[in-house]
Amino acid sequence: MVCASAEQPGGVCIVTLGCSKNLVDSERLGSCLRYAGWQVRYDCEPAADDVLVLNTCGFIGDAQEESVNYILRAVELQQHGQLRDLLVMGCLSQRFGQELRAEIPEVAHWYGARDLGAVLAYFDLPQELLRRVPRHASAHSHYAYLKIAEGCNRHCHFCAIPGIRGGYRSVAPERLLEEARGLVADGAKELILVAQELTSYGQDLPHRPTLLQLLEGLEAIEGLGWIRMHYAYPTGYPLEVLEWMRSSKKACRYFDLPLQHISDRVLRSMNRTHTSQSTYALIEKVRTLLPEASLRTSLIVGYPTEGEAEFRQLEEFVRQVEFDQVGVFTYSSEAGTYAGDHLEDCVPEAEKHARRDAIMELQQEISARRLARFVGQTMPVLIDDRVGAHEWVGRMEFASPEVDGEVQVRSPEQPLTVGQFARVRITASDTYDLEARVEFSECKEQRTELR
Repeated sequence: MVCASAEQPGGVCIVTLGCSKNLVDSERLGSCLRYAGWQVRYDCEPAADDVLVLNTCGFIGDAQEESVNYILRAVELQQHGQLRDLLVMGCLSQRFGQELRAEIPEVAHWYGARDLGAVLAYFDLPQELLRRVPRHASAHSHYAYLKIAEGCNRHCHFCAIPGIRGGYRSVAPERLLEEARGLVADGAKELILVAQELTSYGQDLPHRPTLLQLLEGLEAIEGLGWIRMHYAYPTGYPLEVLEWMRSSKKACRYFDLPLQHISDRVLRSMNRTHTSQSTYALIEKVRTLLPEASLRTSLIVGYPTEGEAEFRQLEEFVRQVEFDQVGVFTYSSEAGTYAGDHLEDCVPEAEKHARRDAIMELQQEISARRLARFVGQTMPVLIDDRVGAHEWVGRMEFASPEVDGEVQVRSPEQPLTVGQFARVRITASDTYDLEARVEFSECKEQRTELR
C-alpha cells in the first residue's frame, strides 16, 4: 500500500459524482488537505503522483453505473502506474461497500458517505480539522452550496437516502453562518441552501432554530447578493418563509418543490405525506404571495402503482400548474428500499421512457411560454462565464446553476467579469434560455421588479 503522509504532501485529485451535497463533502475534504499542504485539484485528470479521491453517487441505477465505470477506469490507471493511490468514498461505497470490496479487490481504500474523518486519517490528519478549517468552494467562487442538514427521516418508499446517509441531522445555525461568512469572503455572491430536504431544518436541534431564523441570519451577511433554496418537502413547509421571500432583497423567488407525483394512490404507495389537495393548496399560496416566482419540481413516472389513469392525472397536473422547470425521472427499483423489496416493478422500461418523454414534451411548451414573459424586461443577472469576445453567460434570480436555463448576454461596449451583477434587457427567449443585452454593467439592486 502506498500511504500518504502530511509530512510529504503531494497532489490530490478529487472527483465528485452525483449531487451538490456530495460536492460540499468534497470541498470540506479538499479544504482540510490544502490546509495541510497538499496540492488539491477538483474534477481533473489525475497525474501519476496524485492520490485520486473518487466521491461516488449510489442513489439510482444510472448513477451507480457511472460510479462503477469511473472506479474501473481509475483502477486501470493505477495498475499502469498512473496514480499514486486510489481512494473511493461516498454514497456508492456506503451502500454497497461489502459487495464492492469483493468485486473490485484492486481498490484498497473504501470509505462511506459518513467517513470524512477516516479519509483524513489516511492522510495522517486529525478529524477535528473538519471543524477547524473553513470550507472553500472548489470552482465557481461567485456561488456556493451551503449544506444545512444531513440525512433524512422521511423514508419515502422509492428512496435509499436514509439508509445511505442516516437520519436527519441539522447543522447548528452558528456553524452555518460562520461557514457562509467565509464563503462570501471568498467571493460568493450567491448561496444555495441544500439538504435532502430543507423543511425539517432545526427540528432536531436544541432550542429548535427555524429555517426562517437561519435565512434572516444569512440575509444580514454583508456582500451576499442572493440566497436560494433547493429541495423543500411539501408537507409542513414553513409558510413564514414565503413572506420572507416576498420582502427580502436577497431572497431568490425560486421555489423548488420535489413533488414526485399528484395521484393520491401513488403518493400513498410512495409513503409521501402530502396529498393532491394539499399540493394544490400550497402551490396556490405560493402563486398568491409570489406571483412572479419560479416554480421547479421533480416527478417520477413508472412507479409500480402508476397506471394509465394515474399518469394522465400527472400529465394534467403539469398542464394546469405550469411549472417553470420540471425534472422527470423514470422509476428505478432499488434494493433496500420498501418499493424495491416489496413492489413488483411492473411498468415496462419502454413505457416509463414514453411517459417521461410525454411530460417533457408538454413541459417544453410550458417552459417556452413562461420564459417569453421576460422579453422586454430589464433585470439583474449574475454573470457565470465568458463565452466570447463580447459574450457572457449569466442567470436571473429565477434560475439555479447547472439545472436551469441561462441568459446569453451581449455586451460589446462594456466588459463584464464573472461573479458580477449586471443589469440587462431581455431581447429574446427560446425553450430554456434567454438572450439579453447589457444596459448597465454595474447593478446595485439584485432584485427583479417585473412589470
